[in-house]
Amino acid sequence: MTTPPIDLIVTGARLHALTDIAGAADAIAVSDGRIAAVGSRTEIAALGDDRTERLDFADGTIVPAFTDAHAHPIASVSIPQGTDLSGLLTRAALREALERGAAEQAGNDWFFASGLDPNAFEGAPITNGILTELLGPDRLAHVGMFDGHSALASDALLRLAGITEGRSYPDGSSIVADADGRPTGHVLEFSALNDVRAHLPVRSAEEKARELHTLLGAMAETGITRVHVMDLQDPDAIAILEAAERIAPLPVSLRLSPWCEPGTSDRQVDELIALQGRSGDRWRIGGIKFFIDGTVEGGTAWLETPDIHGENTESVWRDHAAYAARVARFHAAGIPTATHAIGERGIRFVVDTLAGLPAGGPQHRIEHIESVAKDVIDRLGAAGIAASMQPTHCTHYTRADGSDDWSQRLGETRAHRAWCTRDVRDSGAILALGSDFPVAPFNPLEIMADAQLRRPAGAPAVEPVLPEQGLTAREALEGYTTQPGAAVGERSGRVAVGEPASFTVLDVDPLTASPDALAAGRALLTVSEGLVTHRG
Repeated sequence: MTTPPIDLIVTGARLHALTDIAGAADAIAVSDGRIAAVGSRTEIAALGDDRTERLDFADGTIVPAFTDAHAHPIASVSIPQGTDLSGLLTRAALREALERGAAEQAGNDWFFASGLDPNAFEGAPITNGILTELLGPDRLAHVGMFDGHSALASDALLRLAGITEGRSYPDGSSIVADADGRPTGHVLEFSALNDVRAHLPVRSAEEKARELHTLLGAMAETGITRVHVMDLQDPDAIAILEAAERIAPLPVSLRLSPWCEPGTSDRQVDELIALQGRSGDRWRIGGIKFFIDGTVEGGTAWLETPDIHGENTESVWRDHAAYAARVARFHAAGIPTATHAIGERGIRFVVDTLAGLPAGGPQHRIEHIESVAKDVIDRLGAAGIAASMQPTHCTHYTRADGSDDWSQRLGETRAHRAWCTRDVRDSGAILALGSDFPVAPFNPLEIMADAQLRRPAGAPAVEPVLPEQGLTAREALEGYTTQPGAAVGERSGRVAVGEPASFTVLDVDPLTASPDALAAGRALLTVSEGLVTHRG
């Protein structure tokens, strides 16, 4: 067989192709964006000529490139992130971070922060009182909560938005009010968030595009070459993507799934179907995103019975049959769907709905699956439904002793069903892993480590949460390589001749290193469809 001209040869100490390759392999040859050959460094080296770029990593491990199966990079640049409040679990730590942020943002009309964990309120009501205390009553301020489904708005921002009392919305969104009907500043779910965020400063598509390019470059530095983007909600989203590609090729390719919400009309459904396949050089619209519920911490998940506050009892889709009808419409059109489902009743309903669809259609998936009984997981696997889960949501935001807000709300029985990744794999289901960035950091090595440890990597003193639910090293690697492709009906995430040349070289072996050592590793090289997007 004649080998085409070789553009790039990469050699390492070892190669984990995640497919069957005869004999030992530690080298890859790339031609015109695809893998032309895989084998030993001696045989692969002989394929090149004077035009071939050769990169050798004597101690490196070559693996398929990583896909983050659930993230929101465009949304993260559409709303200013400001001061990072991630990981703060006490009111004292929150106050210190806000004071520091206020000093850093002094002189600005606006104050922004993000990543606020409700645990920082230590069981007290979530209000904007601390913003008023530190920033004064007239400062415009927006603080995103860690879950991406809620925020704190200062009194000045509420006044700017014309909000003087609590509000409830048909989809369960709300402007939370106190006993006297005055807004507390806590804004829950997307309809309410949209009413507040419509008054944030306007930023150009070009400015957002530059930030997006920088963000995707940072993702490429961790070995990521593809992201399943679970939204297309920014009105400028396509303009942002087009502007970003005018800067340079996107360091990470994007598969974007727009939302179908309860108020989506038949005409809008037709528009969503027509939108499928629209693309640029490194982005493509594919699939549809649904929400069946919200978040446990926000009181908007759909549980079988109320939480300790009497909340988490409703679906976003008050008309459950309408959700099922919309899913069936996309299924008939051959369009895969992804449904956000967190509470056990919501997960059960989505599993039942997807399991009842006609056989032979597109691959459907469920996002998050935070707490649900094992029989539902077994049915999910038997029905061929994919699971998309985020291990660090468990390891970063819950505690083994059940003292965190999520566990307290659910109670001991439900909290002991936290992110059961082991059960999902054992059911035979596809299990794709991701970050849900900006809800949590996006480094795949750290997430794969946490998936094994069931505690934060690098923190051996922290008690793991349900350690029996940990994944093996190979399962964790598959969760970022072969499984995301399978979750959207593709065969990808392998190093094989003829496949797109998407791979990364690590300074650590993900199959033999301890999880803590894995989390401390780094990517030395990232190649995305033949394009070198990172050189370490």
